[in-house]
Amino acid sequence: MSVLVVGLSHKSAPVALLERASVKGDALGKLLHDVHSSQYAAGTFVVSTCNRVEVYADVEKFHGGVSAISELLARHAGIDLAQLTRHLYVHYEERAVQHLFAVSCGLDSMVVGEGQILGQVRQALKFSQVHGTLGRPLADLGRLALHAGKRARGETGIDRAGGSMVSVAIDLAARRLQPAGAADPARLLAAARTLVVGAGSMSALAATAAARAGATGIVVVNRTPANAQRLAASVQGSTAGLAELPRLMAGADLVISCTGAPGMVITAEMVQDALGTRITPGPGPAPGGGPPGQRRGPIAFIDLALPRDVDPAVDGLPGAAVIGLGDLGAASRAGVPGTGAAVWHDEDIAAVRRIVAEEVAAHASAVHAARVTPTVVALRAKAASVVETELTRLAARLGGAGSHELDEIGHAMRRVVDKLLHAPTVRVKELAGSPGGDSYAAALRDLFDLDPKAVEAVTRADADLGGESNGVAS
Repeated sequence: MSVLVVGLSHKSAPVALLERASVKGDALGKLLHDVHSSQYAAGTFVVSTCNRVEVYADVEKFHGGVSAISELLARHAGIDLAQLTRHLYVHYEERAVQHLFAVSCGLDSMVVGEGQILGQVRQALKFSQVHGTLGRPLADLGRLALHAGKRARGETGIDRAGGSMVSVAIDLAARRLQPAGAADPARLLAAARTLVVGAGSMSALAATAAARAGATGIVVVNRTPANAQRLAASVQGSTAGLAELPRLMAGADLVISCTGAPGMVITAEMVQDALGTRITPGPGPAPGGGPPGQRRGPIAFIDLALPRDVDPAVDGLPGAAVIGLGDLGAASRAGVPGTGAAVWHDEDIAAVRRIVAEEVAAHASAVHAARVTPTVVALRAKAASVVETELTRLAARLGGAGSHELDEIGHAMRRVVDKLLHAPTVRVKELAGSPGGDSYAAALRDLFDLDPKAVEAVTRADADLGGESNGVAS
C-alpha cells in the first residue's frame, strides 16, 4: 500500500473556496465511488469538515493518483482545475501517514487541539466503510490514526490547551457583544438570549458550550422537530421551527448556525428586519442593563457551517456582527487574548508531536514487516509440506508402528522445524525496516528455494482480504 492524500484546508485556501469544495451526503458518496472506481485507487476515504477537504487513497502510481483525484475534486466542486490546483497540497507514503495522524491529534486544526476532529475522522472512515470504498489497508491505517488521536488526548493536555472551535467562537462572540468599558465579556454572555440553528453534532457542541458559559433562554431552531427537541432538552432550552427564525432573531443576542444547508439560511434582509423591531420584551431589564422597552445591543452571529449559513452582507449591517470560519482562523493564528485560542502550551504540542512520531514509526515497521510476510508464510508452508511428506513415507515404511508412536514422531518433527525457522523468520521481519530491507526477504526465498508462485499466491490472498470492508474502531 502507498498512501496518498490530496486536499485543501484553512491553511492553503480561503473560506470561499473551501465552501465550494466542501462535499457532504450524497455528493460525498459519489466522490468516494468515483475515486474508488478510477484505475489508480484501490481504496479511499474523504475527510470533509468546515475547514478541510482531504481525499486519502491507497494507490499504486503517484502521478496518476494525484491527477485523477485532483480532477475529480475539481469536477465535484465545480471549480476550474487550474484554480483549485493552486490551493491543493499533496502528501505521499510516510508523509501522508504523518499528516493523517497529525490531523487526528488536532495539530493541523484551525484551533490547535480542538476535539471535534477525532470524531470527524472516525465518521469519515465509517462513511467510506458503509459505501464499500475503504479497504483493509486504509481501515488499518484509520484505526492507527484514531489510536494516535486518543493517545494525544489521554496522555497530554492538548484538549485543555487548544479548547474547541466552538468555544473560541463563543469567546469571540462575547467580545463582540461587550459594551464599551465592560471588563468581562463572559458576564455579558451569561445574560445573552441564544438561538442555535441546526441540531447536528456541531450545533450540539455549540449549545452545550453556550449553556456552560451561562447563556439563557437557549432556543434550538431546526427543520426536524424531534432532533431539535433532543438537543433543547440537553441544555434545558426550547424549540422552534425555521419559519419562526426571523421573529426570534429580533429578541436574540447570540445566533449560532450550523445546518449543512446548501444555501443561505440567514439572509441580510432577514437580519435587517429583525434589527428594525429589536425591542427588549417583557418587564425585565435588557442584557447589560437598561430599562424595559429599550433597544438591545448588537446581535452576534456565529457561522460554523460550510457552505456558510449566514449571508456575508450581514456583517456590514449596523447592529450585527458575524464570526465566521475566517475569524476563527485569524484568532487561532494570532492567539487573541481572552479566547481559547490563546491558552495552548508549547509543551503540550511538543508532546503530541512526539506521539505522532512514535505512531508513524510503529506504522512504518508494521508495513515493512507485512512486505516480508508472504515470504515467511510460503516458507512455513513449504516446511509443513516437507514434514507431512516425510511422515507419510515413514508411516509406509513402519507399517507395524502404532498411531500413537507416529503422532509423537510427527509432533517432534514439527517442533524441530518450528524452532529452526523461528529465529530467521523473526529476524527477517525486524530487518525489513532497515535500508535495503527487501533484500532480506529475497535472500530467504533464494536460500530455501521457495516457489515464486507460492509467494505470489499468499500476496494475492492478502490483497483479496483487503478488498473486504473492515470495522473501524470507535
